[in-house]
Amino acid sequence: MKTEEEIKKRVAELEILIRETKDRLPAHSVKPPVMMDLLAHEDEYDDLMKQLADLKNG
Repeated sequence: MKTEEEIKKRVAELEILIRETKDRLPAHSVKPPVMMDLLAHEDEYDDLMKQLADLKNG
């Protein structure tokens, strides 16, 4: 399991990646690879937030 510091660092990186990926989304005709990137980043972010909560609670 990762340390709290490692998780927080990756969460910060993911926040940037999510923001940049959302900026790449066109208003119309969303490209599947861009949407897949966004979903993957958001899934990893959610997983890391759960890990962080578990570390604080456990």
